Amino acid sequence: MANSTVKLDENITKWTLDFSSKTKAEKSAELSSPPGYFPSIGNNQIETIREADSARLIIKKSWDLALGPIKQVPMNMFLVYMAGNSISIFPIMMIGMIIIRSVKALFTIQQAFKMIEGKHAASQKIVYFIGNIVNVGVALYKCQSLGLLPTHASDWLAFAEPQIRVEYSGGGLSYL
Repeated sequence: MANSTVKLDENITKWTLDFSSKTKAEKSAELSSPPGYFPSIGNNQIETIREADSARLIIKKSWDLALGPIKQVPMNMFLVYMAGNSISIFPIMMIGMIIIRSVKALFTIQQAFKMIEGKHAASQKIVYFIGNIVNVGVALYKCQSLGLLPTHASDWLAFAEPQIRVEYSGGGLSYL
């Protein structure tokens, strides 16, 4: 009898599976739990985990809202650069939209953050405010580079002499 079991063991290769020899308890102990299932955790612990996950999700979403204006700064800078340095309808519209969006967002900070509370709320509002101020600064810089901002006294007062140009330039070459 011992020879027959040895003979059976010699015939078994490493690729064969023997399902008849294991009991149900051994099979279930061998299988791992599916993702998200923890047999040692009770229902009240699952509720605690869900509440912690929802709190973390609320904080993450509120920081996404707070960082939104700062994420728009590089895009606004690129659009202002691509608008060019001529005074035409396209650059004026771009500057106007940046200013209007940012100022409107500044006046509606309380509405944007009405659902958010906790220890991070104040810092998130400050970050949101700074991001919108930076966007307004980008638009005002473009206005200044186009010459649309009154930066000299003669722009405000009728009796003041206009700024004296130090240099004049003209384009092209003249052939005689």
